[in-house]
Amino acid sequence: MSHTHIIDVFNGDADGICALHQLRLAQPASSTLITGVKRDIALLRQVPPQAGIQVNVFDISLDANIDALQTLLEHGASIRYFDHHAASKQPSHPALHSFIDEAADVCSSLLVDRYLNGAFRPWAIAAAFGDNLNGPATALAQASGLNAEKIAQLQELGTLLNYNAYGETVSDLAIAPATLYQAIKPYTSAFDFIEHTAEFRLLRDNYAADNTRLGQLQPLQQQPHAAVYLLPPEKWARRISGILANRLASAQPQQAFAILNLDSAGDYLISVRAPKGSTVGAVGLCCQYPSGGGRFSAGGINHLPAEQRDDFIQRFFAYFAPAG
Repeated sequence: MSHTHIIDVFNGDADGICALHQLRLAQPASSTLITGVKRDIALLRQVPPQAGIQVNVFDISLDANIDALQTLLEHGASIRYFDHHAASKQPSHPALHSFIDEAADVCSSLLVDRYLNGAFRPWAIAAAFGDNLNGPATALAQASGLNAEKIAQLQELGTLLNYNAYGETVSDLAIAPATLYQAIKPYTSAFDFIEHTAEFRLLRDNYAADNTRLGQLQPLQQQPHAAVYLLPPEKWARRISGILANRLASAQPQQAFAILNLDSAGDYLISVRAPKGSTVGAVGLCCQYPSGGGRFSAGGINHLPAEQRDDFIQRFFAYFAPAG
């Protein structure tokens, strides 16, 4: 078994990195890493199909990778899959071991935490904060006996790791996700990583600088139940878009939000947040578009042609409009 080629495929955000990190702390192994920016989710197609490989997948939608997944299984790969996104196309196969839960109050790191019986729980808590699951993260932290200061540290860590994943390409990011994972890898303790690394300080400084630019931002269009924000075509705006979406959703949980980022081609990359208690989810709207996906509370569209912008905005307001 020691000669098996292991490939770890993970989303480049807080949840993907912390999910992989927990598993590798419990099961150390040399592996090939495949990752990218947060929106780069069709990652399984980068795995060369061959017999005998062990592929571990963290925090990327099974439905968005179904063709590549089936090809890998047909070629004799063994696959472990940890995720909380759409998985309606999940095949039944003896070589596929799936740990998938689409519930609104879990993320992939919490699923790995469940799998490992809480062995490295602070990392899972940080990831849950990064995924804007503040309630479940706080509850788990308090149940683990962490004090308010430690909980705040994990919330900052999750926020920063998640912030670092937003960009059109890896060059938009402060630290490439694979590089960031390698920096985290030696640290069993999340608190030691926070205290001792240049990487953490770099993310904190960059986040503070990008954050100052958000103060002047006004909605492009607003209705009582929802608002649309348009960000300029600049690297800082691509980096901060997810943080803005999560912040707006936390501050005004009864409203829906759409954040539109202009990409380098003049088209749009979109983040959507559903209102708390909504009967319709963000993923339902986003999946109406070819590059859309996500989960109930948060979704996105990776590429919306410029000429469809006004139609999307109209559809967004109508989709989340209160019944009656």
